[in-house]
Amino acid sequence: MAVKPLVDYRVYTITPRKMGEFVEVFNRLAMPILKETLGTPLGFYTTLVGKQNQFVHLWGYDSLEDYERRSAARDTHPEFPNYLAASAHLIVAQETSLVRGIDLLNEWVEA
Repeated sequence: MAVKPLVDYRVYTITPRKMGEFVEVFNRLAMPILKETLGTPLGFYTTLVGKQNQFVHLWGYDSLEDYERRSAARDTHPEFPNYLAASAHLIVAQETSLVRGIDLLNEWVEA
């Protein structure tokens, strides 16, 4: 997979002892919508050391306009409110960062 110039780096802090439930809800209700609207994710992670109960997911974009267009498609998808309602009690906090690639250094990244 080629390096994307813009990455949406999302960290959700999940209620303690509820990660399994959150992952099941995310997989069942969010992923079909996210795959349709955002495309293929770059990866999913949970914390091992450091802040606990964190779920990290990464999505790549070609530009800020690409991010805005696909995010709007996600947010207006008619099924997305079902995921939001089912996961609301499981998410304690959310951090969203857009990070830019460094072309010179990303030459070292293998596709």
